[in-house]
Amino acid sequence: MNKDDLVAAVASSTGLSKADAGKAVNAVLDSIEGALQNGADVRLVGFGTFSVTDRRASTGRNPRTGEPIQIPASKQPKFKAGKGLKDAVN
Repeated sequence: MNKDDLVAAVASSTGLSKADAGKAVNAVLDSIEGALQNGADVRLVGFGTFSVTDRRASTGRNPRTGEPIQIPASKQPKFKAGKGLKDAVN
């Protein structure tokens, strides 16, 4: 399922137009992104938790030349599925 499929599913299940459903989906995604940028976690009970983790700097290797390269520290988004989602999938 891609974003267009999600918008169509939201539109059909809520009775909204595709344009309004698209705005709603974009608003939810933008809100999650904004919260993560501010360092906050987003907990959706029964679905899961979005959070940000710090990744340390490390040394890797260039696969072509084998020479070592520095991989800088970064922040990575993370999602942990909740019990409701896990039960629905299984």
